[in-house]
Amino acid sequence: MKSRMLILLALFSALSAVGAAIKIPAIVGSVALDVFPALLAAALLGSGAGAIVGALGHLLSALIAGFPLGPMHVLIAIEMALLVFIFGVLYKKNKKGTASILFILMNAFAAPLPFIFILNKAFYVALVPSLLIGSIINTVIAIVAIPRLKALVKQDLIEKM
Repeated sequence: MKSRMLILLALFSALSAVGAAIKIPAIVGSVALDVFPALLAAALLGSGAGAIVGALGHLLSALIAGFPLGPMHVLIAIEMALLVFIFGVLYKKNKKGTASILFILMNAFAAPLPFIFILNKAFYVALVPSLLIGSIINTVIAIVAIPRLKALVKQDLIEKM
């Protein structure tokens, strides 16, 4: 069972790498479609798995962009892991709407708050619109895909037991 979970975790991480290459225009090149596989993993495999994919996905997106914010991407990866973890917990409690809205708002408005102090307010204001658009797109893709993939993942896990 552990090897099956590792394989699925690798699959979602690979999807995140593909999404990391699909950028959303922003002042920082790391805004991309890298988080929807993490949201899928959180809903289908559990919050912890989703958090791992979320952190890894952001780091891959930052790597493709050339780490424009340097070591601050580690902070962003931790934030992403936390947000995806919370999404997974709420989604599993059948609070799908709350999970989606909270993820979008926290990723677009709360997660970049440290940059007001690290860089400046202008950077925050310039970053928020692209983060909001990216968060909405990633979340909508995940919410549409989760029910369609749920049966496949469950069936796959059941068959291998």
